Amino acid sequence: MELCVMSSTTTINPFHSCVTQRLGSPRLLQPDSLFFSRDGCSVLRFNGRLKKPIKPLELSCAAKKIGGGRRSAASTKAPPAVEPSVKEDKLPAELQVKETKAPNSSVKLSVEVPAVVCEDCYQRVLTEFMKMAKVPGFRPGKRVPENIIVGFVGRQYVLQATVESILKRTLPHAMESVTGKALKDSIQILSSFPEMEKAYSQLKTLSYEVVVDVVPELKWNPENGYKDMKVVVELGDEIDAKKACERQLRQKYKSLGALKIVTDRGLQVGDLAVIDISATTIDEDGSTGEAIPDAESKGFHFDTEEGNRLLPGFLDSILGIRAGESKSFSLVFPESWNQENLRGQRAQFTVDCKELFYRDLPTLDDSLADKLLPGCTTLKEVEETLTKRCQEMEQEAKEQATDNAILEQIRKMVEVEIPQSLFEEQGRQFYGARLLEIQGNMKLNEEQLASLSSQKAVNEFLETQRESITNIIKQNLAVGDIFKRENLEFSTDELVKEVENSITEFKKHKQEYDEERVKDQVQEILEGAKVLEWLKERAEIQYITR
Repeated sequence: MELCVMSSTTTINPFHSCVTQRLGSPRLLQPDSLFFSRDGCSVLRFNGRLKKPIKPLELSCAAKKIGGGRRSAASTKAPPAVEPSVKEDKLPAELQVKETKAPNSSVKLSVEVPAVVCEDCYQRVLTEFMKMAKVPGFRPGKRVPENIIVGFVGRQYVLQATVESILKRTLPHAMESVTGKALKDSIQILSSFPEMEKAYSQLKTLSYEVVVDVVPELKWNPENGYKDMKVVVELGDEIDAKKACERQLRQKYKSLGALKIVTDRGLQVGDLAVIDISATTIDEDGSTGEAIPDAESKGFHFDTEEGNRLLPGFLDSILGIRAGESKSFSLVFPESWNQENLRGQRAQFTVDCKELFYRDLPTLDDSLADKLLPGCTTLKEVEETLTKRCQEMEQEAKEQATDNAILEQIRKMVEVEIPQSLFEEQGRQFYGARLLEIQGNMKLNEEQLASLSSQKAVNEFLETQRESITNIIKQNLAVGDIFKRENLEFSTDELVKEVENSITEFKKHKQEYDEERVKDQVQEILEGAKVLEWLKERAEIQYITR
């Protein structure tokens, strides 16, 4: 049941994630080959693979400690200004390319291919067909008259192959103006293939339009505002070492008690109830609205001592309920609720109590020390050990909250248009990580997995999480920009060590990996850690407790 209140101290931090995710930086375009689907829509293939979600990477524990898991989306490494294939393949005439700025950090290129270039591509296609085709009366590889080879292969096939050859050969040349800026997997050919075929067959020239995403440009407001930030970090009392120690000790103590059925009274604080929960929204006119799936649960084990972590008023509304009874009541989700679509929403809850238990606890004394914490002989030793652990956890949580607050503040300082391809890539990786988490927590059958992996499910996730994904991208772009602006560095030894540790982890878990991408990710994690360290040294940080 999704009724737990999320505090600001548990916000995801791109540089301190327990399970790392590859939030890839804008990868620069290096077209490998191009082909067309049967419906005439053009599709690009990059490095021999179709564009698809990228598996999350898991880095070593050391990498996690220095920073997190998401790649800084701004620290893009530019390839050579001109691809080797472009240098080597000289066209017989210059292309006419008009560049127009398009929305969402993209550029539209209008390309006109001269007739002499088209003719050269046509002759190359015929030569290739001559090499492959076994034309009766001609030895393989020998020159075949044009009309014979065209008739043998089929005029339509020759036409299609020629248009495809023109595109494949001229596209790298047309892209020269955006070399070093174009993002990989982002190019789209706007012109339809049938229209290009028709135009070429009539005019023997070809014009087409492509749009490509480019590395986004950041604008800081105020300029250099990140250099002297005043940051307020809000801490929840749940990270307080003393209170956390008390909670842990209580949980361990409760685990030693036997659960016994309550027969003569209703629910009271300290009990554990097994309940079914259903909920619907209440419209402004008081009528029943839609079901709230995230607030529903069957056979939910409700520990009343954890009631303060649930929706305010929920526990008070069911106190006194007996096994076999049902209670209905209305509550309002607070404005601080984690799920934005439920904030301020009035809802009708129905709770069916299936079973009711109380804990029969042993006397709390030194005889329980070893059971509470193996190796301890007294309650005092248990408390001291737990306190030390909780103090370490408190410090880590404080650092996490500080990093979150800093990242959130620099995010608000940058203005940037997010390329659609970058948004989709980051979103797919988020979704992939969530799917892996679901698979880890519960076994999914093939039908469930297929449903969750469908394009519809991914698109719904991208839409509902658009704001969160966009915010993370802006944070990463800001971090990458600061690293460059301030000429920050890390040692080669650090990079080599972390890459080796990461690859060792992959091999240990028998996971596939791309060493170059692992290196890129580790490098950007190190960059993120350096930026956060640099910002904290210069920021004025104030801590407040809710």
